[in-house]
Parts: sequence; structure tokens; C-alpha cells
Amino acid sequence: MQFHHIPCSVKATYRPSGMDVSGGQSVYPLHRCKTIHLVRHAQGIHNVEGEKDHSAYLSRHLFDAHLTSLGWQQVDNLRKHVQTSGISKKVELVITSPLLRCMQTAVGVFGGEDSTDGIDVPPLMVTDAGDSNHPAISSSNCPPFIAVEGCREHLGVHWCDKRRSISEYKPLFPAIDFSLASTLIESDDDVLWEADVREKIEDVASRGIAFFKWLWTRKEKEIAIVTHSGLLTHTLAKFGDDCHPDVKSEICRRFQNCELRTMVLVDRSMVGSDSSATDYLGKNPSGEDAPSDVTCTTPDGLPN
Repeated sequence: MQFHHIPCSVKATYRPSGMDVSGGQSVYPLHRCKTIHLVRHAQGIHNVEGEKDHSAYLSRHLFDAHLTSLGWQQVDNLRKHVQTSGISKKVELVITSPLLRCMQTAVGVFGGEDSTDGIDVPPLMVTDAGDSNHPAISSSNCPPFIAVEGCREHLGVHWCDKRRSISEYKPLFPAIDFSLASTLIESDDDVLWEADVREKIEDVASRGIAFFKWLWTRKEKEIAIVTHSGLLTHTLAKFGDDCHPDVKSEICRRFQNCELRTMVLVDRSMVGSDSSATDYLGKNPSGEDAPSDVTCTTPDGLPN
């Protein structure tokens, strides 16, 4: 299965409150919802260069850009936030784009404490992975991590968005599961990125929507996703047309480096197949249960 170039559309029309008998509210079964914590990677060396000169994104020396020292400070600050807010205890799965800056951000924010001697588990990240000058990060007491191609950045032309081979990443991030990334493209090397062809914006959005649909194949209900500005911007722009314009703007607002935004993903088309873990059917033991407004009347025949 591949995520790129999958046709998908999200169509809805916002109706003013005067025409909306629900008062602008929506009700959905809980088991048809997922909580997703969307995170844009921290500052990378390409962000610094591109801020000065946009043409720098064409430079080969920015290949698979790593985080800056400021980027690691941003990671540390977000890590403190997810711990104090309780997010870190709720996340059941961390999905990351298989590019260096995203994986560094993901393990730094959601990983275990710095790896120490005597812990017999593979680290999420080894010491100084990707010129990070950062100590190893443990995989103890944290959710599983998987790398997925579907949430990669806008593909093509920009060298910072080209990834290394999966075999190069595995020794740097031993506890990240790369099996999905390599299976989805059926290649160890990056065959999606092209030096002279930039992915169309509509294809980026379609890929992102297909990635969101793929999330319904996962059993986890609360998922952190560490990805890129372009993917988030073009994908989220397809959502929110059935909301108040201010809510639409909130959904589509551009992500800053290392920004986290929590949203609820709703399955309105029966994409997923999970049954509810909390619903209870009732009538146990069985008995008469006709609604009172049907069975109970006053002596004059009016509903009681």
C-alpha cells in the first residue's frame, strides 16, 4: 500500500447558526474518533538557511537537514509541556516522518529519559545521531515509535526533503520501527524524491488525507504525529469548511517550529471498523422498556 497520489476529497458547507438547528454542534460516537497530537519538527539547519535565502533549499549540503542547537532547545521545551500537561501519559503511539529532523524531534519530545548504563533495551536514538551532539535517548517507559512515508514533507527538488536510506537510519534510531516505511515504498532508498520534479500541492494534500485515513487501520485512539509544515498546511486546508470561519482558521493556521496542536479526527464514512469499548447495550436482564412518552398517559389521554 502506498500513500502518495491517492484521490480523496473533503466537501462540506458551513451553515450560519440561524439555519443550523443543532446550534453549530456535532455529536459523534467516541469509538469513531481519534485524538491526534500534530507536531511540526523543531528548527532545522534548512530553516535557518531558507529564512535568509529561499534558494538555499536547492543546496545539496542541506540534504536530510538535522536540528540546530536552538531546535534541540525547542524540543526540550515541548517535552516539558507534554509531561506537565499529561499528554505524554496518554499517547499510545508516536508516528514520525522518516526524515532526520522529525525523528530527532519525535524521540526528544516523546522518548524515555536519557539512556543510562545497565538498561537492556535498544535506545530510540544513539549518542550524537545526525550531528546532534545530544546524548542517547532511551526507549524505556514510552510508547512505540514508527516511521511512515505518508507524512513526509512536500516531495522533490528541495534537498532538505530527501531522506537517507532506511539502512542508514536503523543504527541511529534502533528502537524506531521502520518496517512500514520500507514496506510502503518497497525500497531501502528514497524513490519518492525527484531532483527536478516538485510534488503538486493537490497531491501533497491527497497524500496527507490518505495518511489520515490510514490511521483508522490502527487500534490506538491517541496518537502523536511528528511531521512537516508543508504536509500539515496543505492537508488541513481541506478540512473545516463545515465549521465557523474562525474554527476553520484555527485548523488551518500555519505551524511554527516545534508547535503541537491537538485535534480530534472523526470517522464520518465508516472507514474504521472498531467497536466501542465503553458502550453498554442495556436491557440486562430483559424487560419492558417502551419510552414513557409512548406508554404513560394521564386519565384524559395526554402524555404524562
